[in-house]
Amino acid sequence: MDRREYADFLIKTKHDYEYYLNKYPKRNLPEGAMVTRPAPSPTGMVHLGTLYVSFIDRIMASQSGGVCYLRIEDTDTKRTVDDGINMILNSLSKFDISFDEGRTKEGDNGIYGPYVQSERGDIYKAFAKKLIIEDKAYPCFCSKEEEDHIKEIQAKNKEQIGYYGRWAKCRKLTMEDVIEKVNNGEKYIIKLKSRGNPNHRIKFRDEVVGKMEIPENNLDIAIIKSDGLPTYHFAHAVDDHLMGTTHVIRGEEWLSSLDKHIDLFNNLGFELPKYAHISTLMVDDNGTRRKISKRKDPWADVNYFHKQGIPNEALVLYMATITNSNFEAWYNQNKDKSYKDFEFTFRKMPKGGTMYDYDKIINISKNFISTLKASEVYDRALEYAKEYDSELFDLLTKYKDYSTSIFNIEREQKKPRKDIATFGDVRGQVWYMFDELFTPSEYEWGKINDLDEIRKIVNAYLDKYDANDDKDTWFSKMKEVASSLGFASEMKEYRENPDNYKGSIADFSTVLRVTLTSKSMTPDLYEIMRLFGKERMIERLNVIK
Repeated sequence: MDRREYADFLIKTKHDYEYYLNKYPKRNLPEGAMVTRPAPSPTGMVHLGTLYVSFIDRIMASQSGGVCYLRIEDTDTKRTVDDGINMILNSLSKFDISFDEGRTKEGDNGIYGPYVQSERGDIYKAFAKKLIIEDKAYPCFCSKEEEDHIKEIQAKNKEQIGYYGRWAKCRKLTMEDVIEKVNNGEKYIIKLKSRGNPNHRIKFRDEVVGKMEIPENNLDIAIIKSDGLPTYHFAHAVDDHLMGTTHVIRGEEWLSSLDKHIDLFNNLGFELPKYAHISTLMVDDNGTRRKISKRKDPWADVNYFHKQGIPNEALVLYMATITNSNFEAWYNQNKDKSYKDFEFTFRKMPKGGTMYDYDKIINISKNFISTLKASEVYDRALEYAKEYDSELFDLLTKYKDYSTSIFNIEREQKKPRKDIATFGDVRGQVWYMFDELFTPSEYEWGKINDLDEIRKIVNAYLDKYDANDDKDTWFSKMKEVASSLGFASEMKEYRENPDNYKGSIADFSTVLRVTLTSKSMTPDLYEIMRLFGKERMIERLNVIK
């Protein structure tokens, strides 16, 4: 039996590797065009790190005139969840991340598919057979218990941990030995027969990390599992070659696998793509830096931001901010432009861990919402409330024009209001504007807190109030009433002779503000009064007990 017959005995395929090399032609793209791919696994919620990598994949391919495709890596069948692919597609589309080709809800879009690894089984087997024919791979019959035992001995002897060299006992099996074991029904996997020497160094240049040296891989890593599916490492090499990936963008935690991937590409005879190992998103856990964790950190799930009411655009801007160190300064000087107008580079990407900053996200969100028109704030607040706050949804629907006017207070001006940081904040910012929600637990009166005095102030002011007054006239009347009741109509007068007055015009206006809203800090009082009207202001005064 020659090695080709031997490979056919071990692995059954529909086609050989040459068929697939011919099936997937080299991409015809301009020089410098990048072909990138996020490759998430459909294991449940979409991780913030997946969004980060996908953002960079998309923007780097787009600005280079290249291609960004979506590949689904689902060979870990134990972790795959139902509808996991649609969860990925739905989540990424919310953040303005689309793909030139790859898996879609309708199926594959592009000639390099299937774009789901579990549907590419014959391809991986064909290339595994190639390695067996070339004596670069072999079947391994060792059980997990046997390999664990080897590792225990290695650890005790302080030797390198893994399956390699003299420890790789299945390397030594003859074809006859293998055929006998297979015929006896013994299970096996296919392993790479590495010829690497860890004492040799590989010089390598990472697009983000820069120049580096790593030892050669000498471990006989698994490439085809007992279920016939490929390991991550093997599928990565085969797919990135056949799909024409030019730049593999991934988290820096994968640097430890780089030696294995270089070994695989070399043994397969493939040209190595360029690698860009981006900074891992980190959190401060009681003084210790660690990776964001699905189990510990709710914000690891991108849906967390949706539930908080953070606009998708704000999270995308945050991604841009942490992608390049010079983006934020550029964006602050180019508010009329999109992040897509900025030229991102690998050179400006951070190294050594990026600290996750929720406060930064909130600040970006607050600034973004402040740029929206009142009608846009209304529409988005309504959409959020529909899912998370039915009572507020009903009120916004019932009082559409009134609600839109609330959102328009201090909006159409040079420095618009920034009190709404997320759409989850809307109820907390506008509740007092709706009689149905106005049940204050306390009134923030401040200096003037005697109820008789408060009623006297409000009644005196309401006698003079005219909804047709412009703002200057409105304020002049307020100062006139304040003065008649013993308050200083000018702050300067009050500061110079505070003992001569009950309080300042600020104290007087605070009484009116708190009477209407129960809050001492609100948006523009003139606009609030115009929206309330005189009758509702009287009603609010009567609520006070």
